[in-house]
Amino acid sequence: MHPTILRSLLLFLLLGSCTANQMSRLRDLIKSHRLGSATRSQLGVEEDDGTYNSVYVDYSQDGLMEADKIGSLPGQPQGVDFDQYAGYVTVDPKHGRALFYYFVESSLNSSTKPLVLWLNGGPGCSSLGYGAMEELGPFRVNSDGKTLYRNEYAWNNVANVIFLESPAGVGFSYSNTSSDYSTGDKKTAKDSYTFLLNWLERFPQYKTRDFYITGESYAGHYVPQLASIILSKNKSSNQTIINLKGIAIGNAWIDDNTGTKGTYDYYWTHGLNSDETNAGINKNCDYLTGNFSSVCYKYQDAGDKEVGPIDRYNIYAPFCNTSAPISSTPPSVKDFDPCSDYYVESYLNLAEVQVALHAEATNWAACGGRLVDWTDDAPTILPAIELLMASGIRIWLYSGDVDSVVSVTSTRYAIKTFKLPVTTAWRPWYNNNEVGGYVEEYKGLTFITVRGSGHTVPSFQPERALTMISSFLQGKLPPSS
Repeated sequence: MHPTILRSLLLFLLLGSCTANQMSRLRDLIKSHRLGSATRSQLGVEEDDGTYNSVYVDYSQDGLMEADKIGSLPGQPQGVDFDQYAGYVTVDPKHGRALFYYFVESSLNSSTKPLVLWLNGGPGCSSLGYGAMEELGPFRVNSDGKTLYRNEYAWNNVANVIFLESPAGVGFSYSNTSSDYSTGDKKTAKDSYTFLLNWLERFPQYKTRDFYITGESYAGHYVPQLASIILSKNKSSNQTIINLKGIAIGNAWIDDNTGTKGTYDYYWTHGLNSDETNAGINKNCDYLTGNFSSVCYKYQDAGDKEVGPIDRYNIYAPFCNTSAPISSTPPSVKDFDPCSDYYVESYLNLAEVQVALHAEATNWAACGGRLVDWTDDAPTILPAIELLMASGIRIWLYSGDVDSVVSVTSTRYAIKTFKLPVTTAWRPWYNNNEVGGYVEEYKGLTFITVRGSGHTVPSFQPERALTMISSFLQGKLPPSS
């Protein structure tokens, strides 16, 4: 069969099963907020109220690190110069709940590099399928869905990186108790914390390492909530101290009101909405209180419709074209393939890949999978971020500037609510003799944009993303010249 026809058939078969992705799930959740209302228990501040006293820790992890070591992944390129691991960590033995992780050590001086946890959003989307295989991991998947090529801008150039599929029901993560597949922010945060404690028992050499939490999209909830738990539990003398130094979140959904306002303002300022629709939205939508009328929703719906059939998570990007001829030139991580979702799904469903990853035989899907319901989510995470700022840990919010849904505008509006003094004025930063984006430093928080990037920053601008995260880990602003 001709390679182009074969790829088209592969994508046709996968299109039916990959109906939800990280971005569409977030849009669905945003829309669902029209029916909800904020309560005090949804403020997004994860404090230790006693419920974490029963955190499960299995201290008998001897030998499991070596058991999780991956010999090689099917189809991986030659010259792999780092160790990689994958497997399950039990977070609730009574329910049979276990989270799947993929861990790549740094290819250079791993023993001195920090430990970074990466979380994708959704809610309910895979950090293995997105973060590891399409963004900042060491490999990307070729169009054949069977082989890999190297990502020279992978973040394991500068850190040891864990990709966690969370919560249970996402990707390879599972539970033997079906009710666990209805979950939300609080259980996700607690399970991620329990995962970390047990993972550090399995990899004890990382217990004292500098630790950072990173992520994107709905990880704007996951990351601050997990960080809040860690800082709270670090005060307990009977618990492993996690050496949390900072968090970095890309295109982060952190506040419903400023997020929604930013989306529609971004539409208009980027020529995606009419003046009349924009005026109707601004007149009828009360973003200060979040009390939206039916007239407000009517104009917002009109604004969504006017945008038309484009990729709203990168307004200048093409859609996947299943009939395009396969290029004879080797793929480049600098030219993101919009069909990558389908290549990754094909690869992670190969039996030999699941065996190599030490995963349960599963019909793997990028989002949702067995997850059926998201039961609680906070309308704002701003209080949690304020507490984290007070703790003194490093906080970076970064934005790909061509994402309209969780836009650079939304993030700027959210930061503005803090009323923080500016410590370093807005300026461009540079990568490879080009403007990589812009940065402004506040007291307690740094805001940075990545020029020419959509929602998944390392997918579209891998080199700039690596420069940015390297600066973050070093505790300095990216280059000014």
